[in-house]
Amino acid sequence: MSFFAILFALLIEQARPLARTNPIHAGLRAWALSVSRNFDAGKTHHGWVAWSLAVVVPALVTLAIHGALMWGLGWPFAVLWSVAVLYVTLGFRQFSHHFTGIRDALEDGQEDAARERLAHWQQVDVGMLPRSEIVRHVIEYSVISAHRHVFGVLGWFSILAALGLGPTGAVLYRMAEFVSRYWHHRHQPVAPQASEALQTASAKAWWLIDWLPARLTALSFAVVGSFEEAIEGWRFHAQRFPNDNDGVVLAATAGAINVRLGGEALKARSEPTAVQQGLEIDAELGDSDSTPGVAPEVGHLRSVVGLVWRSVVVWMLLLALLTLARLLG
Repeated sequence: MSFFAILFALLIEQARPLARTNPIHAGLRAWALSVSRNFDAGKTHHGWVAWSLAVVVPALVTLAIHGALMWGLGWPFAVLWSVAVLYVTLGFRQFSHHFTGIRDALEDGQEDAARERLAHWQQVDVGMLPRSEIVRHVIEYSVISAHRHVFGVLGWFSILAALGLGPTGAVLYRMAEFVSRYWHHRHQPVAPQASEALQTASAKAWWLIDWLPARLTALSFAVVGSFEEAIEGWRFHAQRFPNDNDGVVLAATAGAINVRLGGEALKARSEPTAVQQGLEIDAELGDSDSTPGVAPEVGHLRSVVGLVWRSVVVWMLLLALLTLARLLG
């Protein structure tokens, strides 16, 4: 029943998106903070213990509830539980408001407003970032967000649900992504910083968990976009990006819609950049770390939207066929 669970979750999320400030996400943040405070002693094995508690325990709780509903009340209630879990972990509306706001500002010629929205979204200092670079980084951040909020969740949910584990995969994937980001970027003066051992453990675990979904997402983009160029980008240009899994997704995206991605125009706000110092990137020539393709334009943002939604349709059609084959078999 994975197909119906995903379908209903996506429909509900589109009609009534989960609020950015909600008790579920707040509770998970408090859980991750509590685990790091109580189990992060700075040693390598402590890091893995803390990661396991923060990520695996919520996944096991999800599995236990699924099993109890399945055996106690029947599969319809188990499907409802899957819908509820997917509603929390899956969806475009958890990040699309940033994308829409920046796109609308650029279409109206309000580049300063677009820069402000981009800086607020990613907590970076954009300085006087040129228009084409704003578009480029909006594409990159949006594609990675779509991968982590939609396709990665779909992948792990579908795999573990096929094994009878219900929505466990969705929780495992989202929690692994969250703690890797939370423990690495947390700058709360009232809370202790995560140790290097904990950051390393969470980063390694996240890379392993995201390895397969990243390549499934890249393949989806290749199928619904320019296939040969997307595969070529995946094979030869993924290394241009600092993160291996993200690089696969972004390189495939660049090839699928023939847009130049990557480069050094934007760094974390804690690092001085050429943009902050007033140095502008040549929009026509790009830089040596960029993928091949045309310079990013506002029209490419609509191409990205189409690419993502077509990929969702492909995923849903595939799940529908598998569901039908299982019912008939």
